[in-house]
This record gives sequence, C-alpha cells and structure tokens, in this order.
Amino acid sequence: MVNVLLAGAISMAVALLGTPVLIRFLVRREYGQFIRDDLTQHHHKRGKPTMGGAVIIGATIVGYLVSRPVLMGLEASGLADVGPSPFTLSAALILFLLVGLGLVGFFDDYTKISKERSLGLTSTQKLIGQTLVTVVFALLALLVKDEQGRAPASTAISFIRDTSLDLAFAGPVVGVVLFLLWANLLITGASNGVNITDGLDGLATGASVMVFGGYTLISLWQFNQNCAWVPGPSCYEVRDSLDLAIVACAIAGACFGFLWWNASPAQIIMGDTGSLSLGAALAGLAILTRTQLMLPIMGALFVIITMSVIIQVASFKMTGKRVFRMAPLQHHFELLGWNEVTIVIRFWIIQGLCVAAGLGIFYAEWVVRL
Repeated sequence: MVNVLLAGAISMAVALLGTPVLIRFLVRREYGQFIRDDLTQHHHKRGKPTMGGAVIIGATIVGYLVSRPVLMGLEASGLADVGPSPFTLSAALILFLLVGLGLVGFFDDYTKISKERSLGLTSTQKLIGQTLVTVVFALLALLVKDEQGRAPASTAISFIRDTSLDLAFAGPVVGVVLFLLWANLLITGASNGVNITDGLDGLATGASVMVFGGYTLISLWQFNQNCAWVPGPSCYEVRDSLDLAIVACAIAGACFGFLWWNASPAQIIMGDTGSLSLGAALAGLAILTRTQLMLPIMGALFVIITMSVIIQVASFKMTGKRVFRMAPLQHHFELLGWNEVTIVIRFWIIQGLCVAAGLGIFYAEWVVRL
C-alpha cells in the first residue's frame, strides 16, 4: 500500500508544481486554445494555454519511476518494509498507451494552434494514430508471457473476471485478430469519450481522478486476492496487479495535481493531449485487470456524454430535429441557464456514484463466490 500511495503523492506534487511552469511556457509561445464559434459562452477562453495533458503524462511517469528509489531509501532507513515491487510489463503497457495516445493528442492540439482553427487532425488521421498504438499494445499484452506462461491479457471477454465467452473460439489466430478489434474498440471508444467530456473547466479531470482511483482499489484487491497465494473460487488470475495499482494511483495523483490549475476558472486546458491519453489508459486498465465490461459502469459519465452526441446526430439525420439544445450534454445544460461550476459539480457527483456502484458490484461478486 505504501508504494501505491507514494507513487500517487509524487505524481500529484509534480503536476501541482509543474503545471504553472508549463503555463508560463505556453503563454510565451502563444499556444492557446481555439473555441468553436457556436460556443459563444466560452469565447472568453480563446487563447487559454492548452496541451496541459503533457503535465499529467510527465507527472505520472515521474511518480511511477521515482517512487521505487524513494521506497528503497525508506526501507534502508527502516521507515518502511513493503518488499520488492519490480517494474512489470503490465504497467509499462499502460504507460505506453498514455504516452502513445498523448502524442496523437499532441499532434491534434498542435495542428489547431499552428493552423489557428478549432479542428485539428482529421478523423481519419486520428483513427490511424489510435489504431497503431492500440495494435502494438494489444499484441504485446496478449503474446508476451512471463516465466509461468501468463500474458497480461487474454482473449476472453471479461466483466469482473474472464467470462466463458472467448474470442479464440475458432482458433488462436482468429482469437488474436478479434482481440485486436475488441481492444481497438475499447481504447478508441474510451479515449474519444474522455475527449468529448473535456468541454468544461475541470470536468474531465475531476471525473478521471475518480475512475483511476476506483481502478487503484480494484487492482489492490486483486493483488490481495491473487490466485498465486490465495487460491480458491474467488481469487483473481490477474498478472502484475500491484504494479497496475501503482500506475493507476500515479495517474489519479497527476490528474488531482493538475485539477488545481484546471478547475474553474481554468488557467490551462488539458487538450486532446490529456483527454485521449487518459481515456486510453482507462481502457488499458480495464483490459489488463480483466474488467472490460465494468468500464462503462466505472466511467459512466463519459458514456452518457458520448451517447448524447450519438443521439443528437442520429436524431438530426433521421428526423431533422435535435433532442438537445446542443451536444455534448454539458453544453445543453449551459444553454438551459445552468452555471458552469454547477454543471461540473453535479456531473462529478454522478461520476462518483457510478464509481461507487462499480466498486460495489465488484465486491459483491467476490462475496457471492466465497
């Protein structure tokens, strides 16, 4: 537990102290956000520093890496005794998703800035970037095994643990192909979901803190109930669960530190650099903790907001009428006269309840299996 909290504390401190440094750099370079013309209520945010997600990514990596030597120093001085906590492939894969999709988001943000428009990469360019990163992640997660022959991921569809629905039903090659498609759907969907949610000051950042915090608890529980040393019907066949908890807490801490500067009135915006990377990391955690179908529950706010866009587009194309005054959903409530801070806080409450529900379902399933 000490190593998990240490990673989170270090990443939070780095994000808290590093964000103002990035703000000053971006202001000097005049790297500011462009706002859609129809979002008149947000025109005052034009020119606000963007690409703040770079701090979240950097702070996460520092928190994850630096916590190890700090912990070794505490153990040497007799202040802590938590045993070895080696670097693992599972955590490296989550960091790979975080950095990989962060780079895609960075190019998207930079295109907006350099071409002075609210649209960055085309949807095709963004999809190609997301797919390339996802394919590398999925192949490594499925095919690279440890000494016991365990891979970080499996071809089975999972809810709270792997189910009997196996994508390799027609052979291992088919299983790999279907897993690549399934992983791409999860990662692309989650990264775009967080991206769409990032429309109000602090909304996506605060919601992400809760979801990554929830996955920290799930990974810790899986570590304490791992089949390697607690065999039984309720144990979890999850590889590297402790290291997944460490990296999840590091991301949560980085988001928490960034939120100080991103909360209303935001002094910096995370941009696609942050939103795409955070969504991808969430999907990666769902895949590697074998809780894939739990992701829509844990990240229900992102699902709800994404569905509002899908419903709006489908309704307009089929009937010529709009269901909401504006999509995504947060802008609908703005046009109804809700204050931005009110919307953010109420959406945070919804997200917090969804994470609590997800954790409750996760724990209840374990109790039933006892």
